Amino acid sequence: VGEQVLLKCSFKSSSPITESLLVDWTYRPLTGGPMERIFHYQSMPYPTEAGKFKDRISWVGNVARGDASIALQSPALSDNGTFICSVKNPPDV
Repeated sequence: VGEQVLLKCSFKSSSPITESLLVDWTYRPLTGGPMERIFHYQSMPYPTEAGKFKDRISWVGNVARGDASIALQSPALSDNGTFICSVKNPPDV
């Protein structure tokens, strides 16, 4: 609680990394409920502009190295849940 947390995500692709590569991070609270998109990357990072993670997520990945990690600032127990990283590199998924 209170310190920055690294949410690691690594990937491999059989296709060259291009500007078409997409990274989506979603979150589902521990208590259940709908999935919430909290981060999107396509050529550049697009952090969420609403919700509980607004202004708290930063891009720390490097897609050229197969890294799609993000960092969460000031985590709280209420942030507990499932964080899912999805990477698509057309035509490879």
